Amino acid sequence: MKNSINQMFLTFVFILTYNSLFAQDKLSNRLEQSTRHHEWVEISAGDKTLKAFVVFPEVSEKAKTVIVIHENRGLTDWVRSFADQLAEKGFIALAPDMLSDFSEEYSQTSDFPTSDDARNAIYNLESSLVTSYLNNSFNYLKNLPAGNGEVAVVGFCWGGSQSFRYATNNPNLSEALVFYGTGPKEAVDYANIEAPVYGFYGGNDQRVNATIEASKEAMEEYQNIYDYEIYEGAGHAYMRSGDDPNGSEANIKARNESWERLIRILEK
Repeated sequence: MKNSINQMFLTFVFILTYNSLFAQDKLSNRLEQSTRHHEWVEISAGDKTLKAFVVFPEVSEKAKTVIVIHENRGLTDWVRSFADQLAEKGFIALAPDMLSDFSEEYSQTSDFPTSDDARNAIYNLESSLVTSYLNNSFNYLKNLPAGNGEVAVVGFCWGGSQSFRYATNNPNLSEALVFYGTGPKEAVDYANIEAPVYGFYGGNDQRVNATIEASKEAMEEYQNIYDYEIYEGAGHAYMRSGDDPNGSEANIKARNESWERLIRILEK
């Protein structure tokens, strides 16, 4: 009986590992097979150097630009793949690595031994540094010759919260798109928002969804645009989970519907 249980456990671990590696291979292959121009850039940010991944669309005219803020795992292949997908739709996408220049030992996400280490580091970042990195990302895109001067921001999870918060710091954003992130805690901060904010939330993500009403009330108080959708049955991080063919039906459906909505908003 004990051997049978051990065998079942090992089989379960093997399946999880295989599915994870399959998803990673899919992302790597997507990036490697992309025909769009990818490049890593270094952007000066005070006494720090911000590393960022940039993807250019194959278009004949100047393009709208988008800052892509990663999850609390740091700048992963999935985030870079998402940037490439945005470029496929005609946008210049820049994904800054918020763990850039973190310490002498860790200068970027890939330097951290595990995703847990990266996550712990993310939550030790000062909000002023995050704002500095986003301001310098914004300025880089604003002055990019191939860009049309419009800069939107989109973020996921921790990055979604940063996208909402950055809207309170930068009145010149064209849009702020928030994927399963929370809004600013202080109602007065919403007074500084000029850009429309669009929210995307999974129905099975009450930790985040419990904060939506307060954000809605604050946005209404200051007559700001806050348009959001809640996707029934989807969990937290459904954009990443739904990008996996082995993901749940609800997450895949939410991912596809959110993607279509995102592109419609950016194309306005």
